[in-house]
Amino acid sequence: MVEGILFVVMGISALAGAVTVVVARNPIYSAMGLLGTLFSVAVLYVVQLAHLVAAVQIIVYAGAVMTLFLFVIMMVGVDKEETRKEELPLQRVMVGALAAVVIVAAGVITVVGDFDWVPAATTITGDSINGTVQAIAEPLFTDWVLAFEATALLLTIAAAGAIVLAQFKRQRS
Repeated sequence: MVEGILFVVMGISALAGAVTVVVARNPIYSAMGLLGTLFSVAVLYVVQLAHLVAAVQIIVYAGAVMTLFLFVIMMVGVDKEETRKEELPLQRVMVGALAAVVIVAAGVITVVGDFDWVPAATTITGDSINGTVQAIAEPLFTDWVLAFEATALLLTIAAAGAIVLAQFKRQRS
């Protein structure tokens, strides 16, 4: 029951963020929509008990990739000045009320709900270790360690190259 509600809410949130990415005229708003989508997908991974994939989603995509996107946006420059005039006077009150409703609903579900928080944690057998950290880390750091290290080296070189290119100024001839 709770998993279904969480799936619907996070699915709608992910779709809203994706629409924001496409529709927003300001690139910063598009990046924030992408960030919301990435967080929603991470929550969906947690609901499916793929905690490692959710952590990677947050660390790599929502952390590193979004930082790179924002650096590119700032390097290109956003020349449009935003107005700070409050056009929706009740917006802060409505958001506060909505946050209070969500917090109260989460509290009620936590106290009243009769469900297991991690239902699969007690039923893991030898056959169902497919998505665990051990099942992913063992081949990654034994069979695929060379590819893993080569990827880390290439990403480091790419980051250094991007910094050099950002600092490079053409000399006029």
